[in-house]
Amino acid sequence: DRQTLVAVLQFLRRSNLRESEEILRREARLLGDDLGGNVATVATSSPGVAAVAAVPPGKGETRGDCGAGPSSRRESREVGSPCAARCLGGSPFLSEQLLLLTGAVAVGGAVVVEDQPDVSAVLSAYNQQGDPTLYEEYYSGLKHFIECSLDCHRAELSQLFYPLFVHMYLELVYNQHESEAKSFFERFHGDQECYYQDDLRVLSSLTKKEHMKGNETMLDFRTSKFVLRISRDSYQLLKRHLQEKQNNQIWNIVQEHLYIDIFDGMPRSKQQIDAMVGSLAGEAKREANKAKVFFGLLKEPEFDVPLDDEDEEGENEEGKPKKKKPKKDNVGSKSKKQDPNAPPQNRIPLPELKDSDKLDKVMNMKEAARRVRLGPECLPSICFYTFLNAYQGLTAVDITDDSSMIVGGFADSTVRVWSVTPKKLRSVKTAADLSLIDKESDDVLERIMDEKTASELKILYGHSGPVYGTSFSPDRNYLLSCSEDGTVRLWSLQTFTCLVGYKGHNYPVWDTQFSPYGYYFVSGGHDRVARLWATDHYQPLRIFAGHLADVTCTRFHPNSNYIATGSADRTIRLWDVLNGNCVRIFTGHKGPIHSLAFSPNGRFLATGATDGRVLLWDIGHGLMVGELKGHTDTVYALRFSRDGEILASGSMDNTVRLWDAVKAFEDLETDDFTTATGHINLPENSQDLLLGTYMTKSTPVIHLHFTRRNLLLAAGAYSSQ
Repeated sequence: DRQTLVAVLQFLRRSNLRESEEILRREARLLGDDLGGNVATVATSSPGVAAVAAVPPGKGETRGDCGAGPSSRRESREVGSPCAARCLGGSPFLSEQLLLLTGAVAVGGAVVVEDQPDVSAVLSAYNQQGDPTLYEEYYSGLKHFIECSLDCHRAELSQLFYPLFVHMYLELVYNQHESEAKSFFERFHGDQECYYQDDLRVLSSLTKKEHMKGNETMLDFRTSKFVLRISRDSYQLLKRHLQEKQNNQIWNIVQEHLYIDIFDGMPRSKQQIDAMVGSLAGEAKREANKAKVFFGLLKEPEFDVPLDDEDEEGENEEGKPKKKKPKKDNVGSKSKKQDPNAPPQNRIPLPELKDSDKLDKVMNMKEAARRVRLGPECLPSICFYTFLNAYQGLTAVDITDDSSMIVGGFADSTVRVWSVTPKKLRSVKTAADLSLIDKESDDVLERIMDEKTASELKILYGHSGPVYGTSFSPDRNYLLSCSEDGTVRLWSLQTFTCLVGYKGHNYPVWDTQFSPYGYYFVSGGHDRVARLWATDHYQPLRIFAGHLADVTCTRFHPNSNYIATGSADRTIRLWDVLNGNCVRIFTGHKGPIHSLAFSPNGRFLATGATDGRVLLWDIGHGLMVGELKGHTDTVYALRFSRDGEILASGSMDNTVRLWDAVKAFEDLETDDFTTATGHINLPENSQDLLLGTYMTKSTPVIHLHFTRRNLLLAAGAYSSQ
């Protein structure tokens, strides 16, 4: 809109903001000095900029304002209308705003700042020179206002304390007011919520401008807007207060560094807010959890189950239950119909079933027919594998789906595989011996194995640092391990040698896991990204970037179309394998996430973290639906029983706890209002969901696994302290 642009330029000239005028003129490619009617035509790339400047004062200053048009909420890094609201208010910070605009790219009429910011450009936003001596007064004034406001608004507005505290402190440090910064920090850091203590420790070490340049945490805080979800009434109250007090410094920070996601309706209670906050960048925007997710299960391939002779006698009276498909989901197992929430069968290419896979499925069905139905009245037996004398330091465990092998990753960089059945582990014979075998014989698969190599334990050498994650392939032919050395290795369980080293992460890799269909696997590490790989590609197929800290754990959804990642930024993200998009962001944990488990029917996700809480999420609606409190230390292991009736959690507090999953997920409040506002009402007490607590003598639990018949296996290394 050329007229508006001209009006803004005239206003800038009247206000003696020559520099800003020049920048805007350059940006809009306006030539000539005449600001009358005959201004040269505006170049086509300017609509984004013009749109930014053309917002009348007081309109749309909230980034997440429900009334704003779609373009104003397109991207958290969008330089939205706020700067316009301020341009027209004649604020002295205008030149700064427009400087920010010059680093922006116009995309379809919206100005989106590029994702990977140059450090100095990012920090330059702190150039705003307020009077350093007044910062404490500003902050305590706002604090007093919030503490004196009505209870219903106080809980919501208290969310502002932490992000404002951080940004004001950083602004003081950046502008080299070191003594004021120190005094500001000492006076107010004690007021912040306890779950921000670790972040504040990092912050307290940033005392000079130079420190800020290389600090990643700092850069994250600057580049990703802190998200606050506040009701419209509370927001209006805050806005009125800041405008009356003419508290520009705080208002600028709110505009510049916070994303306020406004909703209509009742303000949330302290308990509702506490359940959802605590991550590095505040809550997730509601927009982030709106995308459709196909959480249903894929249809199983159909093939007949041959009946063995002994099965004929034993099982026929029951009406041949084995002919049924024992789908993990106890509801969907009866019908062969496609689940309405399932992704299309060919949405992502999955490997063909080999004959050996079909045999394994048949075995699985037979086992499933003898499966114990668990419930509050029928709890599973727990078999605990304790690693004794694990002086090498046990760092990871996995158990094969058929519970025949167990693997341990150790801090001395070895991977050790044990057979937990009487059948010993054997390698394939040498090439010379293989050439002598009759390939047509029925027992050729037995003959190729070398009896001389049979042993209960195989040690795999290859990594050059502690091994943090291990995962067996579903067909038990391969094993993955990931390590501090930055590689993921694929081992053959036929030859017990390393087949491939996947190099992509430059830093330690914390976790890796095979897809439930094999072939694909995921890894996550200190470089803050998760990578999707296929066993036959040495480069990753997808890179999932978005977490603000290490990706500490990874999990495939049962239908293999999605991957969940947990991070030290205290959020969980769900990624779409097909296009690499992030389709869910879950906030609520108060510490780094260390365990993830999908329910067998694919609808729910359970997550555990260093805060000792287990949170339950409804994937379809993108909502937290439960909180299980009881553990007193990091929850390192979570697993649903095969039918999804029971959730088992294992922790560093040396206990395994069993929870009633059926009860936790029934009567869910997932009406439209809850989904729209994120108002969740968690029961006060999760004790009625706790079915049992089982102590070990002195063994932290780092892995859990339900056998095909619902026996619970747990594993950990005995610690003598």
